[in-house]
Amino acid sequence: MPKIKTHSGAKKRFSLTKNGKVKRAHANKNHILTKKKTKRKRGLRQGTYADGTNEAAIKRMIPYK
Repeated sequence: MPKIKTHSGAKKRFSLTKNGKVKRAHANKNHILTKKKTKRKRGLRQGTYADGTNEAAIKRMIPYK
């Protein structure tokens, strides 16, 4: 059986934890930061987990992680 290709965008954006959860970064932290409050930007630095409904699709995109 051939190898599955890893989705190039997904491998840069997601990683798996030891328990199999999908780790991701928050959105809205790249530009137009002047109008966002410091507290909000600080919160966006923290990582979070992908929603359970999207987990299976993401895991299919990164099969060897």
